[in-house]
Amino acid sequence: MARAVERVNQRLQRAVTVLQQSNVPYAIVGGHAVRTWVAQVDAAALRTTSDVEILIRPDDLPALISAMTAAGFHHRVTSGLDMFVEHPESSARNAIHVILVGKVERSGDEPNPDVEPVVETPDFRTLQFETLVRMKLNAFRRKDQVHLLDMISLGMVDASWLDRFPEPLRQRLQELLDDPDG
Repeated sequence: MARAVERVNQRLQRAVTVLQQSNVPYAIVGGHAVRTWVAQVDAAALRTTSDVEILIRPDDLPALISAMTAAGFHHRVTSGLDMFVEHPESSARNAIHVILVGKVERSGDEPNPDVEPVVETPDFRTLQFETLVRMKLNAFRRKDQVHLLDMISLGMVDASWLDRFPEPLRQRLQELLDDPDG
């Protein structure tokens, strides 16, 4: 397991290096972004993740594809989603998934936010905390709910946040606040 986590972190750093060298504006979102914020409160509450999620602007996709393939990644589109893998036979679970600014993901209600404003961490760029929470409420897949429940359990998000979001995001947050044990 330790080796698998190490490989994911290496993949993340490799992708970030490519993004920075190619000057493609980006933000790391998903589990790695959540880990960055959670670690500031309680490092013991960190969860691992098998993929990397990168938010970019649609106009930057061709530059990203060019830079990532030049760095040895393989581009593929699966179910309409762009991703990069290290080997042609690699699973989508181990991919670098591209999330596009302005696109409505899955059953989300709001389009994805812009990559700006960005928060610089020692390892990568990510979104401001409230923007990340909003993305998690919008996507609201099981893993997004777990990330939000972690934030709630650490006191990072609470009932005072309800007024920050429109329906149905407010209702989704209320649902998690009402039943934090699932």
